Amino acid sequence: MDYKETLLMPKTAFPMRGNLPNKEPIRQSEWEEKDLYKKSLERTKGKPLFILHDGPPYANGDLHIGHALNKILKDFITRYKSMTGYHVPYVPGWDTHGLPIETALTKNKKVKRKELSIAEFRKLCAEYALGQVDNQREQFKKLGVRADWDNPYITLTKDYEAAQIKVFGEMAKKGYIYKGLKPVYWSPSSESALAEAEIEYHDKRSPSIYVSFEVTDGRGLLESDVKFIIWTTTPWTIPANLGISIHPELEYAVVAVNDDKFVIAHALLEAVTEALEWNNPEVIQTFKGEEADKVVAKHPFYDRESLVMLGEHVTTEAGTGCVHTAPGHGEDDFYVARSYGMDALCPVDEKGVFTDEAPGFEGLFYDKANKVITEKLDEAGALLKLAFITHSYPHDWRTKKPTIFRATSQWFASIKDFRHTILDEIKAINWYPQWGETRLYNMVRDREDWCISRQRTWGVPIPVFYAEDKTPIITDETISHVSDLFKEHGSNIWFEWKANDLLPKGFTSEHSPNNMFTKETDIMDVWFDSGSSHEAVLLGREDHYRPADIYLEGSDQYRGWFNSSLSTSVAVTGKAPYKTVISHGFALDGDGRKMSKSLGNVIQPGKVQKQLGSDILRLWVSSVDYQADVRISNDILKQVSEAYRKIRNTFRFMLANLADFDPKTDRVADTELEDVDKYMLYRLQRLINDVRGSYESYEFSPIFHQIHNFCAVDLSSFYLDFAKDILYIEAKDNHRRRSIQTGYYEILTSLVKLLTPIIPHTAEEVWEYIPGVESDSVQLTDIPESREITKFAVEKWDHFMRVRDDVLKALEEARNEKIIGKSLEAKIKLVPKDEQTKDVLQSIEQLHQYLIVSEAEVSDDTSETKPYSYVHVAVDKHAGEKCERCWISATTVGEDSEHPALCSRCAEVVKRHYSA
Repeated sequence: MDYKETLLMPKTAFPMRGNLPNKEPIRQSEWEEKDLYKKSLERTKGKPLFILHDGPPYANGDLHIGHALNKILKDFITRYKSMTGYHVPYVPGWDTHGLPIETALTKNKKVKRKELSIAEFRKLCAEYALGQVDNQREQFKKLGVRADWDNPYITLTKDYEAAQIKVFGEMAKKGYIYKGLKPVYWSPSSESALAEAEIEYHDKRSPSIYVSFEVTDGRGLLESDVKFIIWTTTPWTIPANLGISIHPELEYAVVAVNDDKFVIAHALLEAVTEALEWNNPEVIQTFKGEEADKVVAKHPFYDRESLVMLGEHVTTEAGTGCVHTAPGHGEDDFYVARSYGMDALCPVDEKGVFTDEAPGFEGLFYDKANKVITEKLDEAGALLKLAFITHSYPHDWRTKKPTIFRATSQWFASIKDFRHTILDEIKAINWYPQWGETRLYNMVRDREDWCISRQRTWGVPIPVFYAEDKTPIITDETISHVSDLFKEHGSNIWFEWKANDLLPKGFTSEHSPNNMFTKETDIMDVWFDSGSSHEAVLLGREDHYRPADIYLEGSDQYRGWFNSSLSTSVAVTGKAPYKTVISHGFALDGDGRKMSKSLGNVIQPGKVQKQLGSDILRLWVSSVDYQADVRISNDILKQVSEAYRKIRNTFRFMLANLADFDPKTDRVADTELEDVDKYMLYRLQRLINDVRGSYESYEFSPIFHQIHNFCAVDLSSFYLDFAKDILYIEAKDNHRRRSIQTGYYEILTSLVKLLTPIIPHTAEEVWEYIPGVESDSVQLTDIPESREITKFAVEKWDHFMRVRDDVLKALEEARNEKIIGKSLEAKIKLVPKDEQTKDVLQSIEQLHQYLIVSEAEVSDDTSETKPYSYVHVAVDKHAGEKCERCWISATTVGEDSEHPALCSRCAEVVKRHYSA
């Protein structure tokens, strides 16, 4: 007889290899055909709503790894919530306005901007943006992200722009919107004003100069031969100098150096002496800053006064304590000068080039003017020192080029008018990580106004009209009318129609006696666009509400979308637009470096999908502590792939051993289960509790490690291993065999459901092979909840597992000493060190099976044993012969004359179930 035919070996068509790159696209097409997103909503209709509001990625270019990290994290949450009793509509969004799209058209697409009307150019921008949306949408789908892809929100659509206009109008009605002249971040490379959120800091090498200003009217305090010293790293702003700021409370010193007398802050004497290499400077006079108020000095090279003013912003952290003040190029300078009735002088145009208001420097780019101006100062005898420093300097986050401060007339949202309400709301929000609260709180606390106008073409127009006397017109009537027009026609009509045609019919104003009006040409900051999504989406979509349950974005969005959404929402509603904010870090390479093409360390999601599969990328996302910066490399992905294989093979083994199991007829009742199976189900319930707890707190790396560990340790190294001797060897309906299969079935279905939010493609594939499941898709099931397992001795089995560790060490040592080969060749003697261990070992029937040896004896004789933590162990080679069917060494092999190659156990099974 061929005894192999009598074994119940594992059988399954579930493939060992995932072949994810080829299978996932097919799976995604099936999901789309079945419309699983819609089915998931139908299944949960009537259940509590849960809204994760998608922050819109910018519609330009292919997805990078940061996009993948972001969308996959969101998908974990929405899938999990859908499987735990919530109705979870998920609407993806795109940000589609702004400079990068203008640049892409003019540089990459070679569009000749000047040959087109504004409306024509905007139409090309819209077409390009929508093409980018389509491109990115398909790439997001390939990540396995489930969403309402057919109905996203896009910031250029008519309904969205109409809602944005309403937000602007509501803020204007409350007095939060105003137009004013003040210095703002200006990007010469973008030719536009920028908000703080659009600024990032990079190192820049700048000239560092000390300049003297000669006193012309000391107001009885200072003699006319005294000079104030200022220090600056922006020589190009000297032509705009109108004054010198000093702190009213600081002590200042007149210092005699050779034949000169200089004024500096007394506290900085040592630092300035070192910097200017003075020999034996002598303090000949001191005075309090406020005493020098309105002292007059002379501009170094223009025939113009430079007024000494008092400013609280002056410090002794660096420089001289006397601050060069150019009201057109600095916020503090602007406010100090304004308090003295002084207008701002800004002799630099939108391209960063000097105008005729800076005689001698007309036509020079500001940065190139540094050298010429420094030479002019030297020629005038006012330059005391020139050096160069490298310091952190504000850059335009789009063009990556330096910005300047430039006083221009801009539209602002006055955050300070409702800042206290924003701060109160911040305290009421749940923050993951917790430091996010402090970060955003400090940003808002220190914020005055938000510059919302941009001197660009591609964006939502600022819906303001001007009367004949230049009075701005923003009324409920005009805002409502423009909003309705945009909803019907889109915002392009702002550039196609005349102002009077855009106004309500019959509109008049006392400021326009001839009934003639003009319109604003600036567009809104793109952060105002995306920051209005709470109005356009949360309020404008069915099955949505405000505030959303979660906003989840990268940590750069504290200054971006988190910030602008909060500002506009509190301005309009008095409340934050979100209950919980989650932020993630940036993706770095394996060495912790930023990814760049020049370093050759860029990991592209599309490439990972084609080489390894999206589930590997998703499993990587689940494996990292995403709230900090995360690392990804080919080596890291290889490690993740190994973990995936372990999980997949665990599933495959259980599926193969359930081939003859029907859960409806073969399942063993809880009360009838063997203790070891109850124990493993007990361990499963603990895992379910832990995993659900991690999902609830949006911590995914513990889930990865908990499930991987359960598969590798609890299952592969123990439960799946020892059970082979029962599953393969015993008769089909043997109680112990069915008991194990019952355990396998619950463990398998539970693990697949727990992992569905993370690796949905693989989970769906496994689900198709599980016998007796009722749902067509695992996505349309519920995540398991932990349950009570019928009473059994938990501590007994916990203690056995500890003793088992001792035995495994002893067997390994015996293998190394060549006493045995495989563990089934072994006969072991166990001598318990304490009564608990003795009771546990003596109470377990078939002890040798759980230890995977041929014989296990519990003894009191410690001779020839080695001591371990809980037991003394002796390992010998079993004296019996190897059974050809079960491979166990037994002294009963040969006792049965019909089956002399089998042990008595196998002979009985064969005769009872396989004899003719």
